[in-house]
Amino acid sequence: MAVITVIGLGSMGLGMALSLRRAGHRVIGCDLREDAAKPLLAEGGEAGTPREAAAQSDIVVSVVLNAAQTDAVLFGPEGCAEAMKPASAILSCATVPPEVARDLATKAEALGLHYLDAPISGGAAKAAQGKLSVMAAGSEAAFDAARPALDSMAETVHDLGRAAGAGSAMKAVNQLLAGVHIAAMGEALAFASSQGLDLERAVEVISVSAGTSWMFENRAPHVVEADYAPRSAVTIWPKDLGIVSGIAEDAGLPVPLTRAALGQFEAAVEAGWGAEDDAAVTRVYARAAGLTLPGDS
Repeated sequence: MAVITVIGLGSMGLGMALSLRRAGHRVIGCDLREDAAKPLLAEGGEAGTPREAAAQSDIVVSVVLNAAQTDAVLFGPEGCAEAMKPASAILSCATVPPEVARDLATKAEALGLHYLDAPISGGAAKAAQGKLSVMAAGSEAAFDAARPALDSMAETVHDLGRAAGAGSAMKAVNQLLAGVHIAAMGEALAFASSQGLDLERAVEVISVSAGTSWMFENRAPHVVEADYAPRSAVTIWPKDLGIVSGIAEDAGLPVPLTRAALGQFEAAVEAGWGAEDDAAVTRVYARAAGLTLPGDS
């Protein structure tokens, strides 16, 4: 049994913490929201501040929003890295640019810590089931130190090499596709609506046809059911597709589909739908054409 701190108990982090707890680890959850740890406490977990929790832990799993938050919780004035025991491990799971992952790894190693660049994919449901996909890069020692957490949280761990940054680069590839596919889903449903098609029937047909995608099958029912409770919020995509665009620009690579999708998510945020499920991007297309989607007046 390992002692594991999970920082960030959002939809992904909470599921990961619960999976770790079910696997028998001592789990300490940390979040700025006072009630965020309640489900973990109900399963025998604990709650604490990052610095105090990390001082007791073998592994710290950081599941915060972005690069700035990751740097702050690990290396800021109240950061936990300096309190960690030598040779303990950091799993950094946020989507960040590869150069940020490399910088964070350097900072951790200077403190005698192992750093695993370990962005995740699979959504909240798989996080809760311990069946995430982890795109990991780091030293063999980092993989070994992080293994108790990886074995409990992930169905698949992709070993992408010995240098931090490769995991974050691979996650950017995934996010490029995921964001474009969600935007395409919204465009397709709005197009179907413009042709007078029943959207529920359209989802049934496309889901068993060549034009389908995992994102279409997962997100399109949210539109049909007018259910925009945020499993994955619109606001994630300006951040993640912005990271993709920045990496591509540095590489001199044109990414017109990424930029088009990014514009649609930015428009959804501007319309006030940023906190809703990312399927709400469909409304951007519908509003432009004067169409009414299920649940909209």
